[in-house]
Amino acid sequence: MLHGPNLNLLGKREPEVYGRASLAEIDAELGRRASELGVAVECRQSNHEGELIDWVQSAPAAFQGLILNPGGLTHTSVALRDAVAGVSLPAVEVHLSNIFAREPFRRESLIAGVAWGCISGLGPTGYLLALEALAGRRDA
Repeated sequence: MLHGPNLNLLGKREPEVYGRASLAEIDAELGRRASELGVAVECRQSNHEGELIDWVQSAPAAFQGLILNPGGLTHTSVALRDAVAGVSLPAVEVHLSNIFAREPFRRESLIAGVAWGCISGLGPTGYLLALEALAGRRDA
């Protein structure tokens, strides 16, 4: 689980848009659900594009899938998009808010075209659905 820029401010930053759950609460719930599913999840957050890219590139050595909320980099980072495209892992892009119902500049995702799936607008539940989808892939 990779959280992009500003997601460390969840619960404080624009709660009317992003909800009141903190990043720690979301990560804890992901950990609980992963345990129930019999899988492991590691959650990381960075405000730095290069660090996120490094994590994506190193993921195939340790993980079988990616959950990624790129934050604002969703709409601007060709480099992050290329990193996701360049690894041999299914990736699920997740957004707390419905990016397609927001400002015009937020309606295009550079990541979506290289992701296995995209979940937008379901709040923290979207992360759990992404985890369940990836866990289901290993059983397919």
